[in-house]
Amino acid sequence: MNVLEQPTIGEYVAKDFRSAAVFSKYGIDFCCKGNRTIEEACEKKNLDFNQIEKEVTQLLETKSDGAIDFKSWPSDLLIDYIEKTHHRFVEEKSAVLLPFLDKLCKVHGHAHPELFEINELFIGCAGELAQHMKKEELILFPFIKKMENAIRTGQQIEQPHFGTVENPIGMMKDEHEAEGDRFVKIAELTNNYTPPADGCSTYKVTFAMLQEFEQDLHKHIHLENNILFPSALAMQDKFSIL
Repeated sequence: MNVLEQPTIGEYVAKDFRSAAVFSKYGIDFCCKGNRTIEEACEKKNLDFNQIEKEVTQLLETKSDGAIDFKSWPSDLLIDYIEKTHHRFVEEKSAVLLPFLDKLCKVHGHAHPELFEINELFIGCAGELAQHMKKEELILFPFIKKMENAIRTGQQIEQPHFGTVENPIGMMKDEHEAEGDRFVKIAELTNNYTPPADGCSTYKVTFAMLQEFEQDLHKHIHLENNILFPSALAMQDKFSIL
């Protein structure tokens, strides 16, 4: 099959989120770098393309047990879900993780100096994500909802100050990739979230929460990059802007 004819990794996951487990097993980024084909990702990481394609195909041929079909949702509903589920998760978990990491640095930093870098990386992540989510909630998401309502009612809307929707979407995707890269580094420094033998309960809980944070971030970015943003770009062509 020609590479140009192959679905992207993001399209596979948008069709059935269960396929994300296959890509994650092989260390393939399905959210920030979901615009690649399986073959392209395998070439980059020197993986067995035929084996991974076989696993994904077999999974898609099995019946899904109640998996949510986010791709069928209208954009306004998906936006509400992202804000109330994933944005709220980031806010709540950041507030817990920041003091936990600070405590680990004070208690275990002398024996595990990598904790200081992990802490700095997460401080940066929490701060950047807070700003990122506000830009989505105050600028991009309201405009996407406005476009959807304009299509539903047959109305026109005014040209936004940011020009076309490609501009804020491009910025959001760049920021997604930056945070994805930041968590790649955190995963390396934590040995894939494995606490050391001398790690206390707080150590273990903190690493488990960091792993949970990364997993939620992957799903969060996937819903936006692979479902919401393509839908918004398609909507832009369906109506007139004053």
